[in-house]
Amino acid sequence: MPFMSLMTAGIEGVLNTFLWRDRSLKSARQRLQGKTLRVSLKEFSAPLVLVFSEQQLDVLSQWEGEADCSVTTHIGVLPKLRDRQQLTALIRSGELDVAGDIQVVQNLASLMDLAEFDPVELLAPYIGDIASEGISKFARHGGKLLKKGLIRNQQYLGEALTEEWRVAPGSLEVAWFAEETEALARSADTLSKRLDKLEGK
Repeated sequence: MPFMSLMTAGIEGVLNTFLWRDRSLKSARQRLQGKTLRVSLKEFSAPLVLVFSEQQLDVLSQWEGEADCSVTTHIGVLPKLRDRQQLTALIRSGELDVAGDIQVVQNLASLMDLAEFDPVELLAPYIGDIASEGISKFARHGGKLLKKGLIRNQQYLGEALTEEWRVAPGSLEVAWFAEETEALARSADTLSKRLDKLEGK
């Protein structure tokens, strides 16, 4: 299964970059040493097995042995595992089904909580530190510019509809129309009452 091999290699590379290369996380990693975690995602037919060692984390699509802990969940729940405070709530709600040694999941959640996920670290080995930092800054700056541009275009469109194209009425025109409608309704009501009085005579 080439897709599964590609996926496991990608996950393994990302997790090793962020969780195993940072020396400050060594004590948190030691709690997972020698443990295995089977992750069954409902969106995939085959489970992923995470094998923790001192040097690295291996992600496998096939594992003959018994895992220390097995987890069944949806792919959308995985990012929530970074917050170890949510773990109990996820288990109670049924979003996360845990069998075996729950300590393995708790230790992994703690490790992920301590790790700093920076995309620069992923790009650096391929394009260099300076270029990856530049791309990261450009992406952050580009996101802010895009947001500003969308807000500005929304304002321009609103002004064009109300002022230039006259497709939609301005706020003062809407208020004036509402007042005039109410005045007309009051006049019609008064006229109706006068007619009722005249008919009564």
